[in-house]
Amino acid sequence: MTIPLLAFVFGAWVLQQQAVLPHLIWALALIPLIILCYRRPSFWLLVPVAAFAGFFWAAAFAQYRLADLLPRSWEGQNIQVVGVVASLPQQQEHGQRFVFDVEQTLTPQAYVPVRISLNSYADEFRAQAAAEQIFKAGERWQLTVKLKRPHGAANPHGFDLEAWALERNIRATGYVRNEQTNQRLSVLVYRPAYWVEHMREKLRERMQQALQGKPYASTLLALAIGDDSGISRQDWQVYRRTGVTHLMSISGLHITMISGLVFALTQALWRRSKYLPLRLPARKAAVVAGMLTALAYTLIAGFGVPAQRTVYMLAVVAAALWSGRNIAFSLILAWALVVTVLLDPWAVNEPGYWLSFGAVAVIVYASGSRLERPHWLCEALITQWAVTLGLMPLLLVLFQQSSLVSPLANAFAIPMISLMITPLTLLGAVLPFDFILLTAHQLMQWCMCLLQPLTNTQMLSGNRPYRLGGHSCSLC
Repeated sequence: MTIPLLAFVFGAWVLQQQAVLPHLIWALALIPLIILCYRRPSFWLLVPVAAFAGFFWAAAFAQYRLADLLPRSWEGQNIQVVGVVASLPQQQEHGQRFVFDVEQTLTPQAYVPVRISLNSYADEFRAQAAAEQIFKAGERWQLTVKLKRPHGAANPHGFDLEAWALERNIRATGYVRNEQTNQRLSVLVYRPAYWVEHMREKLRERMQQALQGKPYASTLLALAIGDDSGISRQDWQVYRRTGVTHLMSISGLHITMISGLVFALTQALWRRSKYLPLRLPARKAAVVAGMLTALAYTLIAGFGVPAQRTVYMLAVVAAALWSGRNIAFSLILAWALVVTVLLDPWAVNEPGYWLSFGAVAVIVYASGSRLERPHWLCEALITQWAVTLGLMPLLLVLFQQSSLVSPLANAFAIPMISLMITPLTLLGAVLPFDFILLTAHQLMQWCMCLLQPLTNTQMLSGNRPYRLGGHSCSLC
């Protein structure tokens, strides 16, 4: 069963490599194949059927997203709209950037996609200062905007803005015009998604107040609510050269480890009770607690696409653990891959998708087939080296580079950030005690004191370019 599931994922990946979408009428060819496969089950027939199903499932998703498109005749035109600030506004040097859900288009005959990305520039609002936050999450506004279809530069190996926007269902980008008709219509729209964004903004304000003037306050904001816009270029360089970039934002690793901590704690406490295990087994109670924690953390992080994929994966694992059946982990992982692609076909384009599942597979492989469990320190070292070496080929394929000091940096950065700094940051963001956030910041400073010397060591080969797949790159 595992191979047909992987074939479905492969079909979705093949679709993402096409320059032109196929017509969905070709999906009708699947009907006789499915009937034949149902009447005469065959492994060699099931695999191509699954691959074609994944291919056309991703095609249907893409056709649906592409249908909501800004007409070219309305590009660069002033359009008056009413909608809601649907994301946490990111403060920039000259204003703010945010996602806007359009509820109504007031300009006659104009059509605007449902979800757009807007910039608001301080000089567009005359008396407003550059640092002042005009828009807040969850507010309903009437605005005059100027839009265009999302497209990026055609530079080789550059950021694909159009693909990024399509993946997040952002079908137009633009900026807010300075008009007298611009006005706030409601302070907060009471819908679950907007309320979550509003609460995230409150958490950001609370953290910024508690950590005012601290050098790594922006890093803690990234760990708690996924807002990494304030991290300095110098800090990003340290994280990149030491190979710990994946730890400095909301990642599948953080969500999984926080969920695992709650799972282990709940299971240990549940077993100590005389009455609770009689009503619900400790393992099932721990599954519920761990899954709710993962979902809550993902919501606080803004329910971003990478975090969503982790929740989907954990949901499949939780369902398998809840069932109590002895299911092969390869089958659980394959189902997690399929569920993720069903809900988000663009996941196959993201390196984080393959790295997350690859890391889980390597950890399970490294820790399996043992007659006796080793000492916890030895087990941690083995797991760390297994993940580092196991993912290095994948990193070279995806990014054409890898940090030679990454194993050493991750050896202390992963436990410090995932098991100490991130939990303390989350607690400090929710609880009204500044000392918790200050403790997390102090730990982050110590972690940076360990990371910074590694950026200057000769273990990094950043100045020695090599060639892989015809592209010149370096090990930095």
